[in-house]
Amino acid sequence: MKLVFVSAVALIDVEGRVLLAQRPEGKSMAGLWEFPGGKVEPGETPEAALVRELHEELGIETWNSCLAPLTFASHSYDDFHLMMPLFACRKWNGIPHPREGQVLKWVKVSELRDYPMPPADIPLIPMLRDLL
Repeated sequence: MKLVFVSAVALIDVEGRVLLAQRPEGKSMAGLWEFPGGKVEPGETPEAALVRELHEELGIETWNSCLAPLTFASHSYDDFHLMMPLFACRKWNGIPHPREGQVLKWVKVSELRDYPMPPADIPLIPMLRDLL
């Protein structure tokens, strides 16, 4: 089974809300809400992938030192296995805005379960609840 390595981040604002992105039409799992991030390219660290993806997808800048490892997901889908470290980030420059057709929403941790998410993301919610 193909292994897919993705890095994700829980951006946490000053009110303790987490940013979710809704997968746009035309992508697999379209309409589901997820933590921002993306595939880790060959030779790239998970942190470097997030710094790159946050700039590309949301137009914000952050640094490796602002990414705190939180937990990870290991989930088998029908045609691949996903490994996804989740980092927490409270410091960045700029205001997140969608650059790739996604919808963004700041969500209270207590309301995360109200948003349909990919199966790999759901087990990450309790870890965020414990953090916040």
